[in-house]
Amino acid sequence: MAIQKLKSGVFSVGAKHWDRRLFDELIPLPEGTTYNAYLIRGSEKTALIDTVDPEKKNDLLENLESLKVKNIDYVIANHAEQDHSGAIPEILEKYPKAIVVTNEKCKKMLIDLLQIPEDKFLIVKDQETLSLGDKTLQFILTPWVHWPETMVTYLREDRILFPCDFFGAHFASSELFVKNEVKVYESAKRYYAEIMMPFRKKIIGNLEKLEDIEIDMIAPSHGQVYDKPELILDAYKDWTSDNVKNEVVIPYVSMHGSTQKIVEYLIDSLTEKNIVVKPFNLTVTDIGELAIALVDAATIVIGSPIVLTGPHPSAVYAAYLANALRPKARFATIIGSYGWGGKMVDQIVGMLGNLKVELLSPVLIKGYPKDADYQSLDKLADEILLKHESLKLLGD
Repeated sequence: MAIQKLKSGVFSVGAKHWDRRLFDELIPLPEGTTYNAYLIRGSEKTALIDTVDPEKKNDLLENLESLKVKNIDYVIANHAEQDHSGAIPEILEKYPKAIVVTNEKCKKMLIDLLQIPEDKFLIVKDQETLSLGDKTLQFILTPWVHWPETMVTYLREDRILFPCDFFGAHFASSELFVKNEVKVYESAKRYYAEIMMPFRKKIIGNLEKLEDIEIDMIAPSHGQVYDKPELILDAYKDWTSDNVKNEVVIPYVSMHGSTQKIVEYLIDSLTEKNIVVKPFNLTVTDIGELAIALVDAATIVIGSPIVLTGPHPSAVYAAYLANALRPKARFATIIGSYGWGGKMVDQIVGMLGNLKVELLSPVLIKGYPKDADYQSLDKLADEILLKHESLKLLGD
């Protein structure tokens, strides 16, 4: 049982998935995850905010039984993705008088994904409210965090924001509220990098919609509850800003040691210039760690040997990932090695179309690096230094 009390009449009734290690068959989960659902008992009506992944539906049903919930009037669907909506059919079966409250776009998705009957919906618009008696729910549409239909729910009297995936973190803990801020910050940054960063500009607008709301608590649908909401609000304002840091991220792969050698040399050259370097050997890298590093970096350098006239498949994946996540980096380039030829640089550059970056001079060497190649790497390091200085990223 995982029933925990946020405030009077407000309970966390979702599920913890301690040992889940992969999300969407793609995203590593080193700390497991949670599927948070929240029960709100008003003086007249009862509402359930979001549900859980179908795999954990029994946990939700058992928690509701433990609370002796005899009736649910409203099931609030902030987001149609199945890790939050997947247990709605079971809830409607157990509580047949319940109505699904959501926006028009989410309704259409829930019908498609879960085949919920159309007459089971109550559609709400942006800023509309719903009374539970002594408690009032306000709905705020926040599209593209991270699907087109997403919204958040605000409990006015208790000043609690229920934002579903917005401000979430894949982090399982027995503690309801955030205690270890450093740990949770890193988990939330990983979550932002992997899931929210592609929609950075949209998120800025949605953050602005929340500025005039008094928030005492943020209760997302993944991770812990923020009883000090400024921690995550300030973090999102930083991550979504246009500000970059004096950092270079180098995702790379090496087959016979040549690319490894030039990557190591470039790391040393940049480090001597007081530039922070974050290398990621793609054969062993957790892509979540790479995504986190991409959030703030000013420059991305992709390192790869040429394989069959093109980049190594691992480097292709890194380029694809960076292009999909759309970090706010300002500069990018390619370094690598080859034996007899190819068009690796053009192919990688062609994969970075979503990035608003200035392309710096690539360094491509034949065979094992020689003195002239090291000089080219020093010139690249100098070029990166000048670019970072132009953004005033280096201190005195």
